[in-house]
Amino acid sequence: MKRLFLGTTILSGLLLFAAPGFAQDRDRDEDRYHGEQRGEGYWTGRLFARVQADIDHVQAITPTFSGDEFRLARAKQELNELQRNASAGRFDNRDLDDVMNALQRVITDNRMPARDRELLQDDLNRLREYKEHHERYYPRGQLTNLRIDRLLEKRRQVI
Repeated sequence: MKRLFLGTTILSGLLLFAAPGFAQDRDRDEDRYHGEQRGEGYWTGRLFARVQADIDHVQAITPTFSGDEFRLARAKQELNELQRNASAGRFDNRDLDDVMNALQRVITDNRMPARDRELLQDDLNRLREYKEHHERYYPRGQLTNLRIDRLLEKRRQVI
């Protein structure tokens, strides 16, 4: 009887103190992400990383094993390929078109909050601008710096 009472007391204590942790307002985190200033300085030199962060944000709230997740994974794959080629100095408009098409499919077909859809639409518009004006986003020599940063990051991971 004493064991049952002790077990019940511990279980109810855990439930009592753990419940507020699950009841936290998730909108505050969403507002923090969406409330970020996204002016021109936000994009310069970090276009691909910003688009990647937005895709990651949307993927975090997307149900797993769904068509929505597949489209997001495809957009990330295309973006990674573009980023890898661009940092190696091999920019190709076809790679950029593949990224833009994959992102457009996500915007058109995925179920997501309107704010996230607008976020990705803004990313798509920035990629379209990038296609016309590369130098605005990555001033001369900055892609090389991006490549060096990636190599250093990989070296840190190995060590």
